[in-house]
Amino acid sequence: MEQFTAFSDMEKRRLDQLICADREIHAPKEDIIAEGAHSGHCHVVLSGLACRYKLLPDGGRQIMAFLIPGDLCDAEIFILKIMDHGVAAITPTTTALIPAEAMKTLLRETSSLGEALWWGTMTDLGVLRERIVDEGRRSAYVRIAHLLYEMLVRYRMVELTDGNSFAFPITQTDLADATGLTPAHANRMLQKLRADGLIELRGGVVTVIEPDLLKDAAQFSGTYLHLDRAHDRTSIGQRAGDLV
Repeated sequence: MEQFTAFSDMEKRRLDQLICADREIHAPKEDIIAEGAHSGHCHVVLSGLACRYKLLPDGGRQIMAFLIPGDLCDAEIFILKIMDHGVAAITPTTTALIPAEAMKTLLRETSSLGEALWWGTMTDLGVLRERIVDEGRRSAYVRIAHLLYEMLVRYRMVELTDGNSFAFPITQTDLADATGLTPAHANRMLQKLRADGLIELRGGVVTVIEPDLLKDAAQFSGTYLHLDRAHDRTSIGQRAGDLV
């Protein structure tokens, strides 16, 4: 959140206290919050990997976004009576539970947190718009390349990369559900990216061998991640911004 705005020492302490108060551990495929449910808490991913998803009547699933450490799962719960989509763990995932009333109080007390939440929401919507473009206009190859490059940028923003490598232990089905492809087709595109020398995938870790070439293959423009503000604020933002 501090990629988008500066927090005072008091605000940092308050946030730390809220995040440390209560935590949940979720098993793979377990809902963090289900569609149609209501929660008195806002969930923040502390470790692991989760996703936003919708289930279709025929059992099909569409993943709209992956959630990594630092991401808010359900900020919408402040406004919605029930969730209009689900959030589930993909790997063992730890979340912090922030009481909704405590968040509302903090929002009333400080404009910095509200500003950070707004910018975070804009980034979430930007990611969703890219998934719409995926479905409507991008080829299968470009979809996979774009998703992997986006994840490299996002993981670097939260200092969870090792060079150009990051943990992304998703299944072929997860990848297919996130890109609107069949698992077999998604796997073929993944193998083509490997054959083209752009990435390596080993043990659930993605290594981007040629970032510039992958960026070109993905037709990637990172304006929707709003890294211009992150670049101005932190050295972390600068390192992530270098990829954009």
